[in-house]
Amino acid sequence: MNRPTPLWTRIKRQRYLLLMLAPAFILTVIFAYLPLGGWVLAFKKFQLGKSIFSGQWTGLLQFKRFLIDGSDFAYLIRNTLVINILSVIQNILMAVVFAILLSEVRTKPLAKSVQTVTFFPYFISWVITYSVVWSLLAVRSGAINQFLISAGIIKKGINIMGDARYSWPFMIYLNLWKYTGYNTIIFLATISGIAQEQYEAAAIDGAGRFSRIWFVTLPHMIPTMVILLILNSGWIFNSNLEQFFIFTNSTNQETMEVLDMYVYKFGLKLLDYPYATAVGILKTSVSVLLLLAVNWISKKVSGSAIF
Repeated sequence: MNRPTPLWTRIKRQRYLLLMLAPAFILTVIFAYLPLGGWVLAFKKFQLGKSIFSGQWTGLLQFKRFLIDGSDFAYLIRNTLVINILSVIQNILMAVVFAILLSEVRTKPLAKSVQTVTFFPYFISWVITYSVVWSLLAVRSGAINQFLISAGIIKKGINIMGDARYSWPFMIYLNLWKYTGYNTIIFLATISGIAQEQYEAAAIDGAGRFSRIWFVTLPHMIPTMVILLILNSGWIFNSNLEQFFIFTNSTNQETMEVLDMYVYKFGLKLLDYPYATAVGILKTSVSVLLLLAVNWISKKVSGSAIF
């Protein structure tokens, strides 16, 4: 009977790999875990210039302000959930469809070119994205509005970036444009891992192209879809601060303000650190619970999970 290898021996064997991982581990601890000590601000009366541990304890006062006394809770949760949930579902489904279409293109140089073009927006910063969108959709100077007016389709420009009625679809489709290429690469990798013998066997059985996609390709993509859904579920209450900071203005704030913008407003603009910290704790806690719940449901229903 073989004895288990001692821990120290295993560490010694993998010492070079562990040394390579050490910088990432140290940075994660410093920037992701040590700042959690600042959560004490949510339970204390904080004063600028003094230690965060020196103030008087206030208990759950800040949480009560947001959940019970505040009037912002309902519309913040509404905006955050609507934009993020629809974005996640839309991005995953469209990436699946787009990956299948690309995999069916027989001209590989064309497929690679299309893949590169769709992946490029992922690397564009939100500042540059705003400039591009402004040049296209500005009410008076936007190229699209000018074209529609000159063609006689509309009489005056449509204020897509300022009208609250367009805020949700505008942000959702902007996320689609930004992240479709990135998600498509993940599904293309899944498709490339499918054994060609399965397609050949399906073709011998008389399956056409659509049938091969339905009975061979899609079943292999479902586990990847589930994993992406689980990973993204933990970010349902988190939004890209830079994106919303740039595109939010006084005319669309009611439908554009999300939890991250709210934390930024009270933490860095109004300097109400305890309240902003309390909202951030709630957001993080609910995100973790949601991630665990979706992972558990996925494990029970489909057998696929990340832990």
